[in-house]
Amino acid sequence: MNSLDWAVLIGYFGVMVAIGVWSHKRVGDVSDFFTAGGKMPWWLSGISHHMSGYSAVLFTGYAGISYTYGVTSFVTWSFPIALGIAIGSRLFAPRINRLRSRLHVASPLEYLKNRYNLSTQQALAWSGMLLKIVDVGAKWAAIATLLSVFTGMSLNQGILITGAITAVYCTIGGLWADALTELGQFVIQLLAGVSMFVAVVLKLNDKGIGFLGAWDEPALHGHGKPLVGPYGTVFLLAFLFIKLFEYNGGMLNQAQRYMATGSARQAERSARLSALLWLVWPVVLFFPMWMSPLLVHANKPDGSDSYALMTEQLLPHGLLGLVIVGFFSHTMAMCSSDANAIAAVFTRDVAPVLSRRARGWGARSGLVAARVTTVVFLGLSMAVATQVDSPAFKDIITVVIKWVAGLMGPIAIPMMLGLLRPFRRSGPTAALTSWGLGLLAFWLVNYPVNWNVEGGVPLQYQVSIPLAVSLVLYIVVGYVRPEDTPERLAVIERVNTDGDGGSAGAAAVPAPAGAGDDVIGPRPS
Repeated sequence: MNSLDWAVLIGYFGVMVAIGVWSHKRVGDVSDFFTAGGKMPWWLSGISHHMSGYSAVLFTGYAGISYTYGVTSFVTWSFPIALGIAIGSRLFAPRINRLRSRLHVASPLEYLKNRYNLSTQQALAWSGMLLKIVDVGAKWAAIATLLSVFTGMSLNQGILITGAITAVYCTIGGLWADALTELGQFVIQLLAGVSMFVAVVLKLNDKGIGFLGAWDEPALHGHGKPLVGPYGTVFLLAFLFIKLFEYNGGMLNQAQRYMATGSARQAERSARLSALLWLVWPVVLFFPMWMSPLLVHANKPDGSDSYALMTEQLLPHGLLGLVIVGFFSHTMAMCSSDANAIAAVFTRDVAPVLSRRARGWGARSGLVAARVTTVVFLGLSMAVATQVDSPAFKDIITVVIKWVAGLMGPIAIPMMLGLLRPFRRSGPTAALTSWGLGLLAFWLVNYPVNWNVEGGVPLQYQVSIPLAVSLVLYIVVGYVRPEDTPERLAVIERVNTDGDGGSAGAAAVPAPAGAGDDVIGPRPS
């Protein structure tokens, strides 16, 4: 990097902070901070939903998969995400929007204490927060790895810089700042991605390799096969099922995008736009990665540095800075949205249980608590990022694929399926059983069983078995021990039908016996 690249990078950081400051005036209470007050246009929500699903792991971990295996990186990653979101646009997006418009909640998990009970809500909230700290830690480590390639900074210095900048804009501007910066980041990534695509095509032409003829080169032997190595049919099916839950709200930050739109119909349109972007745009980003064995020799065994090496060799200064900004844009988009989601879960779901004072927060004190929680979450995730290459985590892609995909199912299944009428018989017993034994299945498959199987348990089973265990138990326990009380059925009906979204409608949900403060309804905000 030279001074021009640094100018582009610093200018980008400045714009992100400026957007946060501008968004500050649009945040008057916790509803604005966490769900944009339900005033976000569907197209902005869709772009934000799309961008908040990326990170620099694409340019490190998945660049390594592309370098080693080829097009399977698209077939087993972005394609199942696109298909999962398309399915979820009808199945989940409208219902999640009604959580805000009809039940007046600001956190995706806030409805769970009435759908199940307080214990279930707390179990999912705490496990979800802990998982997100690890997940975001992997994202910080990924962007710091790229920054070290270009600048020579240490891993910890890169984590500190990116985390601090993100903390500024997402803490003062809330979800509005996240969405607006993600719109700007989308434009930047569009320019950077197209620049890299063109640069690779031109370089291939210089080598006498045609656009289509490249696949016949020996270095790309087998790279055109859709399912290779550990990424086979079982992995694809498992990943599709996982992403159906994860990218439609199971990891919380995407759920906020659905909640932020003005109506269930707009949430559905938002999801469709995101699905379309996931189907088309990653092809442009992945093509240079697929061609990377023809252009560079990766220094790392997993090929995770191949994309960074390629950008250094192919792009002039200025454009190189723009591509580096593109790396930052994806990671900061995902991490800031995760921070906002976890702050919503803590301040709306966890803090009121831990503290009587928190139950009486007013508009100002609630907003201060939301911002403080956002900073604390980012700090904890940055601390985890410094350990992402330790023996406990192994490496970036292991954290993202195995830990996040494997643990997400047990957390997301009670939350997501609890919205749907066919699963109305499943109550707190089914939810807690599927959650607890799903987490136990993850530990057993990934550690004791894995240690005692020659060659280890294949990756597709490491990530799919916990989800399968949770799903089966959630359904079976619901039928064996149905807990479809009138109060719980009322909650399900509220999120499955449109109607008056006023406070009177929220009050129509019966309070469970002895629920006390647990009834869903407008809170002080």
